[in-house]
Amino acid sequence: MNSKHEHFINRELSWLEFNKRVLEEAGDNTNPLLERLKFLSIVNSNLDEFFMIRVASLIEQVQANFDKVDLAGLSASDQVKKITEKVHGTVHEQYDIYNKLKEELKSNNILILKPKDISHSQKEFISLYFHKRIYPVLTPMVVDSSRPFPLILNKSLNIALFIDGKDEEDNIFATVQVPSVLGRIVQLPSSHNKKCFILLEDIIKIHINDIFIGHNIKAMSCYRITRNADLSIDEEGAEDLLEAIEQSVKDRKWGEAIRIEIEDDMDQGLIKILNEELEASFGEIYNIKGPIDLTFLFKLGSIEGFEELKYPVFTSVPVPEFIVRDNIFDAIAKNDILVHHPYQTFQCVVDLVKLAARDPRVLAIKQTLYRVSGNSPIVKSLMEAAENGKQVTVLVELKARFDEENNIIWARKLEKAGCHVIYGLLGLKTHGKILLIVRNEDDGIKRYVHMGTGNYNDVTANFYTDIGLFTANPHIGEDASSLFNMLSGYSMIDEMNKLYIAPSGLRKKFISLIKREEENAKNGKKAHIIAKINSLVDKQLTEALYDASKAGVKIQLIVRGICCLRPGIEEVSENITVISIVGRFLEHSRIFYFYNDSNEEIYLSSADWMNRNLDRRVEILFPIEEEENRHRIKQFLNVYLSDNTKARILNSDGTYSRVTSKEGEEKINSQEYFSKKAIRQAKKAKKQEKQQKFTPITSLKK
Repeated sequence: MNSKHEHFINRELSWLEFNKRVLEEAGDNTNPLLERLKFLSIVNSNLDEFFMIRVASLIEQVQANFDKVDLAGLSASDQVKKITEKVHGTVHEQYDIYNKLKEELKSNNILILKPKDISHSQKEFISLYFHKRIYPVLTPMVVDSSRPFPLILNKSLNIALFIDGKDEEDNIFATVQVPSVLGRIVQLPSSHNKKCFILLEDIIKIHINDIFIGHNIKAMSCYRITRNADLSIDEEGAEDLLEAIEQSVKDRKWGEAIRIEIEDDMDQGLIKILNEELEASFGEIYNIKGPIDLTFLFKLGSIEGFEELKYPVFTSVPVPEFIVRDNIFDAIAKNDILVHHPYQTFQCVVDLVKLAARDPRVLAIKQTLYRVSGNSPIVKSLMEAAENGKQVTVLVELKARFDEENNIIWARKLEKAGCHVIYGLLGLKTHGKILLIVRNEDDGIKRYVHMGTGNYNDVTANFYTDIGLFTANPHIGEDASSLFNMLSGYSMIDEMNKLYIAPSGLRKKFISLIKREEENAKNGKKAHIIAKINSLVDKQLTEALYDASKAGVKIQLIVRGICCLRPGIEEVSENITVISIVGRFLEHSRIFYFYNDSNEEIYLSSADWMNRNLDRRVEILFPIEEEENRHRIKQFLNVYLSDNTKARILNSDGTYSRVTSKEGEEKINSQEYFSKKAIRQAKKAKKQEKQQKFTPITSLKK
């Protein structure tokens, strides 16, 4: 199929629609007040990354006069114009919501004060705080004939000033960085039933004359710049990938300025200097009606107390199959075990690696690591395993964007502990999530495998929804060994027993699964596809879905973020619906369901339907074969598709509308449903465990 441009939604504009859905959660008064602050913070950090990577790339294309259009028929310059227009609107809405939330905070005795609002006693506290804590860290920089305009750090908050010179008419430009090493928000003394805060930059502004003694301050405003932070690494020419990436991470701080944010009332002369020195066009300047960079709100949303203004405390529950069996290996050997995070605890994965590190029967542990936490218990267990003499192989993906620094630290520690560390593959990111444990048992060598849709990260596992599978299936164990041999050496994978791997065969597999449904529909059979993914960008897969839709296949897509497919086009995508769910947890699992003429097939994967996942990453697609687990996943999909609280439906014009419950219809919030169900299942398993332990013996066998 050769689709027309109007059949596709532009990737960047679709992403902005996703961020708008996050912003809607900040404005949704059915969410607790302090949680709404966190959503507002996430909108800000999302935009930062969007500018540093996506907008930076488009600007590079414009500068290179690259005029090729995207799937939706837009050139790079067209996209930059549309993005600028949309983001200005988003920022305006963002600060409207901020100012409303600020008033709601005030009515709940949480105050963010401006200098004019502070009391006499608070002034004394601020003065002491400034001179003891802030002043020693500050570095004011003046620009004149002997001192050039300084390099401004990416994402740093700064104060631009005009101070007077020798002549009254002289304006001397100066800049002061608001130190990021200190907390952005400072709590002030207040009455016992109130919490008062002031922003660090406002404290500096109050005492600005103590920095520029003997000068008059003629104008003063905050500004912040976002730089191009996309890493460009010549892997072929990099003799030491570790060092090359370390250098690129440092360079990220000084890339070209992509966006300048300024306080709304900034002096025009200051704007002119910033614009000239940072070489940014006026289209890239954003006037901010409030504090620049709202990421500080995440910390404010986590303040102690005020529990009634937060989500109810959530605790992941134990996995039933591991409750009723003492030994993790015994439980996995009995049946494949499906785990749904964060509703069910990620601790079972941590415990498995910990047990394997200490189990004398375990001979080898092999694992891929893409994003791990800063204090990862899994990495510590892998180091312990190596120290205990086990064969430990770890693929640490150094090219995991914005986690490079953390991964470099862990890679070096793992090497020192005696692990065999692989730094990813040339030209590919290893994004697949797999753990292989080789154990010597009474009946011979046995392989235990864990695969998942999410990272081996014990922190994000508390708020990302993901699914993991524990299995002792010998065919999958054999596939896992083949995969690690490919990752650590030069062995090629032709065909595997159960797994499908990108970039070698995953695209082909997805296309064949979609085509099979299309053929069934053409033959008058029922045909149905459900896919839950984070992003749908790939042209070939989108066109395959269009062909299937035209043949009569019912296609239901649950796409959290970017979706370039345009549903509801007459005679093209009339049979396709797309919903997005944005809620308390970040939807991250990838699930694929194919009706297959009633012989249903269900797969989980680390891969989204994006070019990069299918062509430039090592990804894994694995089947769910045990009937009980398949039934559970079908239930998951049905609940997601029934969500009428946090779901939005994608319209043909690329916008989204909330799915609302009809009169008398039960309200379904999928994430709340899964939380309650997991608690019920864990309680039932604990009850069974007690019954097993305390079952009386009523008769003796003769």
